[in-house]
Amino acid sequence: MGAAVIGTAVALDALLTAQTVWRGQPLAQPETGEPTGHAELDAALPQRGWPKRALTEVLIAADGVGELALVLPTLARMTQTKQTVVVIAPPYIPYAPAWQAQGVDLRHLEIVDASERDALWAFEQCLRSGACAAVLGWPLHADPQSLRRLQVAADSGDAIGFAFRDRKHLANPSPATLRIELDGAQAWIRKCRGTNAIAHSLALTRRH
Repeated sequence: MGAAVIGTAVALDALLTAQTVWRGQPLAQPETGEPTGHAELDAALPQRGWPKRALTEVLIAADGVGELALVLPTLARMTQTKQTVVVIAPPYIPYAPAWQAQGVDLRHLEIVDASERDALWAFEQCLRSGACAAVLGWPLHADPQSLRRLQVAADSGDAIGFAFRDRKHLANPSPATLRIELDGAQAWIRKCRGTNAIAHSLALTRRH
């Protein structure tokens, strides 16, 4: 029995040396996400943070329900480390002192003024550029094909995209890696690649 095992091992080693047998590679470890700054949300996401090189949809019932508070901890950390954050055609003019009070370094924040027609194009180009850590946009009438381009652009540009959209779009499929429904301090993960949607609400308690 021992001789047979040794013979088999020698024969397999010879095949591997001759490269006639495919040798499997170790499974890659899952990438760690970008911390959201909210303890319960980080714990619920499979990468323990915002998925990198990906589009995240934030679905809201109305403007001002906490969508900026959701992402400001991440934007603050990025700009403090001299990474560029771009805001595309926001529906309201950002109040600079409030962003600064939340830790955002305004020297690394860019705001792009664009028409509704051009905003989606600018969103995609900034994601694809490789020069931006995060890009925020409000694509009002984006179809699945447009969202897919944003997802691909975020991947190729090594950026995180945040698309703020009306909650009514929950009824439609989306190519975004992550979809979050938000209402104030409560959030629901409606889609996340790598895990099932979470039905219960998450309390968005910011890390300090």
